[in-house]
Amino acid sequence: VQLQASGGGLVQAGGSLRLSCAASGLTVSRQTIAWFRQAPGKEREFVSARFRGSNTYYADSVKGRFTISGDNAKNTVFLLMNSLRPEDTAVYYCAADSSIILSSVRAARSYDHWGQGTLVTVSS
Repeated sequence: VQLQASGGGLVQAGGSLRLSCAASGLTVSRQTIAWFRQAPGKEREFVSARFRGSNTYYADSVKGRFTISGDNAKNTVFLLMNSLRPEDTAVYYCAADSSIILSSVRAARSYDHWGQGTLVTVSS
Protein backbone atom coordinates (compact mmCIF):
# COMPACT_ATOMS: atom_id res chain seq x y z
CA VAL A 1 0.00 0.00 0.00
CA GLN A 2 1.25 3.44 -0.92
CA LEU A 3 -0.23 6.87 -0.39
CA GLN A 4 1.33 9.75 -2.31
CA ALA A 5 0.41 13.19 -1.02
CA SER A 6 1.06 16.21 -3.22
CA GLY A 7 -0.14 19.71 -3.95
CA GLY A 8 1.37 21.67 -1.10
CA GLY A 9 3.12 24.96 -1.56
CA LEU A 10 3.36 28.59 -0.55
CA VAL A 11 0.20 30.68 -0.75
CA GLN A 12 -0.94 34.02 0.60
CA ALA A 13 -3.63 34.25 3.24
CA GLY A 14 -7.03 34.02 1.62
CA GLY A 15 -5.74 31.84 -1.19
CA SER A 16 -6.49 28.25 -2.11
CA LEU A 17 -4.68 24.98 -2.64
CA ARG A 18 -5.81 21.51 -3.58
CA LEU A 19 -3.99 18.57 -2.06
CA SER A 20 -4.06 15.13 -3.66
CA CYS A 21 -3.63 11.72 -2.08
CA ALA A 22 -3.01 9.13 -4.78
CA ALA A 23 -3.40 5.57 -3.56
CA SER A 24 -2.03 2.28 -4.79
CA GLY A 25 -2.61 -1.12 -3.29
CA LEU A 26 -6.00 -0.14 -1.96
CA THR A 27 -9.29 1.18 -3.31
CA VAL A 28 -10.16 4.61 -1.93
CA SER A 29 -13.91 4.07 -2.35
CA ARG A 30 -13.76 1.25 0.19
CA GLN A 31 -11.42 2.90 2.66
CA THR A 32 -11.62 5.66 5.16
CA ILE A 33 -9.22 8.30 3.90
CA ALA A 34 -8.27 11.16 6.17
CA TRP A 35 -6.09 14.23 6.17
CA PHE A 36 -4.09 15.21 9.21
CA ARG A 37 -1.65 18.07 9.67
CA GLN A 38 1.25 18.81 11.91
CA ALA A 39 2.64 22.27 12.53
CA PRO A 40 6.13 22.79 13.98
CA GLY A 41 6.18 22.02 17.68
CA LYS A 42 2.62 20.77 17.69
CA GLU A 43 0.94 17.38 17.69
CA ARG A 44 -0.57 15.90 14.58
CA GLU A 45 -4.19 16.94 14.33
CA PHE A 46 -7.21 15.75 12.41
CA VAL A 47 -8.35 17.86 9.47
CA SER A 48 -10.89 15.90 7.47
CA ALA A 49 -12.00 12.39 6.60
CA ARG A 50 -14.05 10.56 4.03
CA PHE A 51 -15.52 7.58 5.85
CA ARG A 52 -15.57 4.42 3.71
CA GLY A 53 -15.84 6.48 0.56
CA SER A 54 -19.00 8.22 1.67
CA ASN A 55 -19.68 10.51 4.63
CA THR A 56 -17.32 13.39 5.24
CA TYR A 57 -16.08 14.93 8.47
CA TYR A 58 -14.13 18.07 9.30
CA ALA A 59 -12.33 19.65 12.18
CA ASP A 60 -14.14 22.72 13.46
CA SER A 61 -11.17 24.88 12.51
CA VAL A 62 -11.55 24.07 8.78
CA LYS A 63 -15.29 23.52 8.46
CA GLY A 64 -16.72 25.68 5.70
CA ARG A 65 -13.29 26.31 4.17
CA PHE A 66 -11.98 22.85 3.29
CA THR A 67 -13.68 20.15 1.21
CA ILE A 68 -12.66 16.51 0.95
CA SER A 69 -13.64 14.58 -2.16
CA GLY A 70 -12.62 11.55 -4.15
CA ASP A 71 -12.11 10.46 -7.73
CA ASN A 72 -12.63 6.71 -7.79
CA ALA A 73 -11.43 6.39 -11.37
CA LYS A 74 -8.10 7.95 -10.36
CA ASN A 75 -8.11 6.24 -6.96
CA THR A 76 -7.31 9.61 -5.48
CA VAL A 77 -8.72 11.72 -2.64
CA PHE A 78 -8.48 15.49 -2.69
CA LEU A 79 -8.54 18.21 -0.08
CA LEU A 80 -9.58 21.56 -1.47
CA MET A 81 -8.51 24.30 0.91
CA ASN A 82 -10.03 27.74 0.50
CA SER A 83 -9.67 30.95 2.53
CA LEU A 84 -6.35 29.75 3.86
CA ARG A 85 -4.98 31.31 7.03
CA PRO A 86 -1.45 31.48 8.43
CA GLU A 87 -2.53 29.05 11.16
CA ASP A 88 -3.19 26.44 8.43
CA THR A 89 0.57 26.25 7.86
CA ALA A 90 1.66 22.65 8.46
CA VAL A 91 2.77 19.43 6.87
CA TYR A 92 -0.36 17.69 5.64
CA TYR A 93 -0.56 13.90 5.65
CA CYS A 94 -3.11 11.57 4.16
CA ALA A 95 -3.95 8.33 5.90
CA ALA A 96 -6.04 5.29 5.10
CA ASP A 97 -7.63 2.42 6.91
CA SER A 98 -10.16 -0.21 5.87
CA SER A 99 -11.49 -1.24 9.28
CA ILE A 100 -11.74 2.01 11.20
CA ILE A 101 -14.97 2.65 13.07
CA LEU A 102 -16.78 5.97 12.93
CA SER A 103 -16.01 6.92 16.51
CA SER A 104 -12.27 6.65 15.78
CA VAL A 105 -12.13 8.52 12.50
CA ARG A 106 -10.47 11.57 14.07
CA ALA A 107 -7.75 9.60 15.86
CA ALA A 108 -4.41 9.36 14.08
CA ARG A 109 -3.55 6.13 15.86
CA SER A 110 -6.49 4.43 14.14
CA TYR A 111 -4.92 4.57 10.68
CA ASP A 112 -2.60 1.88 9.38
CA HIS A 113 -1.33 3.55 6.22
CA TRP A 114 0.25 6.99 5.85
CA GLY A 115 1.57 9.11 3.04
CA GLN A 116 4.81 11.06 3.25
CA GLY A 117 3.32 14.52 3.82
CA THR A 118 3.20 17.72 1.80
CA LEU A 119 4.08 21.13 3.19
CA VAL A 120 1.54 23.95 3.11
CA THR A 121 2.79 27.41 4.00
CA VAL A 122 0.36 30.32 4.26
CA SER A 123 1.90 33.76 4.43
CA SER A 124 0.15 36.71 6.08
